Amino acid sequence: MNETLYNILTRRSIRQYQQKQLKDEEVQSILEAGQFAPSAMNQQSWHITVVQSKEMLQKINGTCRAVFLKSGVKNMEERGKAENFSPFYHAPTFIIVCGEANAIAPQNDGSLALGNMLLAAHSLGIGSCWIHAMNYVFSTEEGKALKKELGIPEGYVSVGAAAFGYKAGESPAPAPRKEGTVHIIK
Repeated sequence: MNETLYNILTRRSIRQYQQKQLKDEEVQSILEAGQFAPSAMNQQSWHITVVQSKEMLQKINGTCRAVFLKSGVKNMEERGKAENFSPFYHAPTFIIVCGEANAIAPQNDGSLALGNMLLAAHSLGIGSCWIHAMNYVFSTEEGKALKKELGIPEGYVSVGAAAFGYKAGESPAPAPRKEGTVHIIK
């Protein structure tokens, strides 16, 4: 099988990580893959924030917990109460992707960049998991303060984030694919 197709078909969301930090050259390869994603009119409207500082990861975790606990959404509140709470599964590297709000397609551009990073990580033997929680967190007052502390420029909207790290266990089996999601017209 073609190596690219193999990586696409075998990548899985990983939710358990070793605490060993990724090598700088691995992170750079992942980031480069993200920056080479297609974007609307080649605007490259993304802003990518890499967090590896244990203190900042704890701050993000604490802010997320506080926001989840007062969300008014039952499953978020329950998740926030968990003793071992971490929206990014305690991964040693957390990457947040935002898009320039005034760009043609910031959500699409950032999603493609994040997707490239997830696939690049898998090709390097690194686990990853898309994390959508930051989109909600950044919409709150606490989240806006955190966004500023993270150095995300004004005028950028949250697209998504991802946890990255060396897997601490086996990859899960793939979920069955939904049927009826493809329509071919010849």
